[in-house]
Amino acid sequence: MNTATETRRRWWALMVLTLPVLIISMDATILGFAVPSLSETLEPSSSELLWIVDIYSFVLAGMLVTMGALGDRIGRRRLLMIGAAGFSVASVLAAFSTNPEMLIAARAMLGVAGATLMPSTLSLIRNVFADERERQTAIAIWASSFAFGSALGPIVGGFLLEHFWWGAVFLVGVPITTALLVVAPRLVPESSDPSPAPFDATSAALSLVTMLPTVYAVKMFTEHGLGPMVVGAAIVGVSAGVVFVRRQQRITDPMIDVSLFTVPRFRMAVSGNLIAAFGFAGSLFFVTQYLQLVVGMSPLRAGLQLLPAAGSSITFTLLAPVVARRLGAFSVIAGGLAMGSIGFAMLTQVSADGSLALTTAAVIVLNAGLGASMTVAVDGILAAIPPERAGAGASVSETAIEIGIALGTAVLGSIAAAVYRGGFADLDGVPDEAIDASRETLGAAIAIADSLGGDSADALRAAADSAFTDGFHAAALTASAAMVVVACWALVTRRRGPAAVAPAVVDAERVH
Repeated sequence: MNTATETRRRWWALMVLTLPVLIISMDATILGFAVPSLSETLEPSSSELLWIVDIYSFVLAGMLVTMGALGDRIGRRRLLMIGAAGFSVASVLAAFSTNPEMLIAARAMLGVAGATLMPSTLSLIRNVFADERERQTAIAIWASSFAFGSALGPIVGGFLLEHFWWGAVFLVGVPITTALLVVAPRLVPESSDPSPAPFDATSAALSLVTMLPTVYAVKMFTEHGLGPMVVGAAIVGVSAGVVFVRRQQRITDPMIDVSLFTVPRFRMAVSGNLIAAFGFAGSLFFVTQYLQLVVGMSPLRAGLQLLPAAGSSITFTLLAPVVARRLGAFSVIAGGLAMGSIGFAMLTQVSADGSLALTTAAVIVLNAGLGASMTVAVDGILAAIPPERAGAGASVSETAIEIGIALGTAVLGSIAAAVYRGGFADLDGVPDEAIDASRETLGAAIAIADSLGGDSADALRAAADSAFTDGFHAAALTASAAMVVVACWALVTRRRGPAAVAPAVVDAERVH
């Protein structure tokens, strides 16, 4: 096969590998819009509804490390195909669920399948594109498809919910996974570790026991504050994590080479990836609520309003590798996070009266910077991993993203909720019990205001909008400060020059 043909085949393979990313990113943003409709049909309890929403991310986060290591051993394309088939089946089961328990089980299956898809795509890119420049561009395209899917999810979800039943949102990915099963064997080459060690079931179990309780604790803290279940889950997760790390240091063929974390540039790349995901999740959590509940947009209209932000993310994601080759990867990470900080600072100025232009401009700046940072950080992580261990490296990247998403919602959500709850005062004509119930969420306050009617409704709605906006400001200020801190860390890391390389790292200095 001549060079031109090989080059075309690589880029066609990349187009195939962006399909799972499109599915995962759309699935992450589309379900929230279907919650009211499915709640009316399936009538889940509050606990069951929480599990319907959260079980996917719990299982996905818990299985990433295991699936990355498994792909290194059995073949990454094979694992991708298995995951695509499983995702299709689970999507159909979710769409036609007849009770909450069935939907929870289907969402758990989607989490397992999703955990096979993301590390497989990244590790295959790492092996298909051996040239550093080509790999950087390929990862930029991969990341831009994530941004595109995140923007497309609310638009497609809003359209489907206006014309079909709630289950239709789960069927969006089925044609994509079916196409993947047809074209992947023809265009994507298989790759695996040529000398794989036996699969370490103990390490796999420990990684699961580390991630599941930890993510559970973070999400439950957001919903209910600090309590015995949250503390207990955190203790279990942290304890299992300590045992997992010690085991990886001791065994001959670890699932994750923890010595990589002794390399400052690798630590910075992972942290940059995490904080970018933190910013993306936090901004999406608040901005979508602000547009729908404060401004009063429909889900479809809110999704369209965020399209320019998705466009800026895609543009800067694609430009990031070019700039990184001129200025250095850590300069791009620092600059991108600085833009994220500016975007969050702009969000502290939005008002309860509806600052639509300012909100849109802030998210455009924020998404552009964080998209660039995440792209370069992901490449930095993969560049530090030998090709035969690409699955494990990809799982580190994806785990950082999942933890960042969980923390973005949990930390910023907790800050905003605390300010929101304290933002209510006695309101003339509004019963105390209505005020107390309104302190739970802005959605609850709007529903209560609608039931009251008259001047009391207007007073309660105005107070709730003001309290939510104050909480939004506090969370945005916190995120802005966090971005500044990590951006400064990226600059310090760049100025230190070449870092000491951990013994097991073959090519760590390619993080440059």
